[in-house]
Amino acid sequence: MPYGYHGKILHVDLTRGQLTVETPPESFYRTYMGGSAMGLYYILKEMPAGADALSAENVLTIFASVTTGASISGQSRVNMNAKSPLSGAIGDSQGGGFFPAEMKFSGFDGLVVTGKSPKPVYLWLKDGAAELHNASHLAGKVTGEAEAALKQELGDDKIEVLQHGPAAEKGVLFSSALSMANRNNGRTGMGLVMASKNLKAVVVRGTQKPAVADAKALTALNRSGPKLLPDNGDMVGLAKYGTASVVNPQHSMGTLPTRNYNEGAFEFAEDISGEKLYDEYLRGAAEGKQDKLGRDTCYSCVVRCKRVVELEGKYAVDKKYGGPEYETIGTFGSYCGVKDLAAISRANQVCNEYGVDTIAAGATIAWAMECFEKGILTQDDTGGLELKFGDADAMLAVLEQIVTASTDFGRLLGQGSERAAKVIGRGADECLITFKGAEAPAHMPQAKRSLALIYAVNPFGADHQSSEHDWMIEEGIASDLYMGRLALLGLPETLAPLSLGAEKVKFAYLTEVFYSMLDSLELCQFVWGPAWTLYGPAETAAMVNAVTGWDVTVDELMAVGARRLNLMRVFNAREGFDRRQDKLPKKFFRALQGEGPTAGIALTHEEIESALDDYYRLAGFTSDGKPTRARLTELGLAWAAELGN
Repeated sequence: MPYGYHGKILHVDLTRGQLTVETPPESFYRTYMGGSAMGLYYILKEMPAGADALSAENVLTIFASVTTGASISGQSRVNMNAKSPLSGAIGDSQGGGFFPAEMKFSGFDGLVVTGKSPKPVYLWLKDGAAELHNASHLAGKVTGEAEAALKQELGDDKIEVLQHGPAAEKGVLFSSALSMANRNNGRTGMGLVMASKNLKAVVVRGTQKPAVADAKALTALNRSGPKLLPDNGDMVGLAKYGTASVVNPQHSMGTLPTRNYNEGAFEFAEDISGEKLYDEYLRGAAEGKQDKLGRDTCYSCVVRCKRVVELEGKYAVDKKYGGPEYETIGTFGSYCGVKDLAAISRANQVCNEYGVDTIAAGATIAWAMECFEKGILTQDDTGGLELKFGDADAMLAVLEQIVTASTDFGRLLGQGSERAAKVIGRGADECLITFKGAEAPAHMPQAKRSLALIYAVNPFGADHQSSEHDWMIEEGIASDLYMGRLALLGLPETLAPLSLGAEKVKFAYLTEVFYSMLDSLELCQFVWGPAWTLYGPAETAAMVNAVTGWDVTVDELMAVGARRLNLMRVFNAREGFDRRQDKLPKKFFRALQGEGPTAGIALTHEEIESALDDYYRLAGFTSDGKPTRARLTELGLAWAAELGN
């Protein structure tokens, strides 16, 4: 019998309404583990080259992993993959909460969704049974309403729901999928892919928790986590203040993107900080009950990094929609020059109600604000709205237009800033911060130099959680904890700040491979990681072995990460992507403005081109950025060797 997983993958043919169960061998699970790597296997096997992202030919995969649902922190994650409607490249999206573990308990390790239903449906999974139900009555409902309706319809308050929202029904390209109405599978338009297939939701409930091979070893690891937490300052800050704990540090280091990435420091950083959020905005803050009421968690996790905001008045916020993460605070806050946390929290709710990615939405509005201030956009374009930095009400008004597609301007911005810039012209592209159609997250590659490389080469666009950040290895910041763990990956020495030489490229690549493995094992990068997290590489291997009964090493896990990256590059090569798309927007080569330690800093074309050469060599790619036959064969992926040509 398998440990940690069921050995069952559900294939959903929406066109025919057929559901079939595949039972792959153990070797398949050990090769791909789950998540993105496993999803890419099916996408490359079943999707024809050149398929339109919004056609029935697109293949959508939803995978947990061999460790999902185990009784330890940081394992309740789920990955969605399909061709992205934003870029035409591979789409990849992770989300947490309770849905991933519940999907596992429903009796399935993952879903492969093909075709298009003739009418809206939802997929109902319970204890090994699967059914398609009519979902026409859920059309137009915001996520909280739709989830409540499904719980009432199925007579169970404990079901978990992964759904697209009304924005996807309106064609917003950066539509996401949400569970719990506040856990977002965002970034690459997977919600829109769901809507294009008439798949409203996946609803799960189950009691089939897989057995683990070594319960005692897993329990020992699980107990060690809470003991380690108080001595890890990074984790203490994350637990108390959530991801917003980094607002003030980012500002002080000059890496808080401000006014659409024109500056690296925001004079009102304190007003949007994690400390401010904790003290004044979390549910129960007025009664001093944040720890009991204002912090949420994912299945079986001790960290409790999720925020819960509840507000009345002008910027009312319902607790069911959670609270803003750091990225949301950055994009709707400092990106837009907005200092009002209540308005930012309201923006977060609107995104979660309608199902859109907060990074893309906030950054697109910030781009429009810069265009307006430079005269590229006028009130004729905005419908009379003065779209200026710092105007919270204007920001919220535009967001409402985007998610409801209620105006021409809202529909234009709902295509993302890169496509909108092509429509507008007039130099609007000079204000872009996009990579492969994805707006840059709130970590600045001008100062975190390796991120410039990762933003460029990442197969699905700029992503801040596809590698470790420079501070973890840089002189003056890197701790003994960081360096002890990084040494296990072959990174024993600290590096100079603001560097992007061969050693920094090696750091970028090896930690990217590790993070890629995490996105196949579906482990939370705030708990399991190569440097600052609760558990490091050695504990990651030990946990996988305790759950599965295997004897994996860190090197074997790294091979899984490399498989995922290579399969993504194969997909992109098949769709016409190469080195030409591994590029940075013009803005990142212009000196940062304003004040702070990074004012005047810019990237150079020479260092990026040199870093690309070094990266491709390390990865085993051609000089044009494509996986080689030799590297694919080495990774056991000989079957994929012809697909990118």
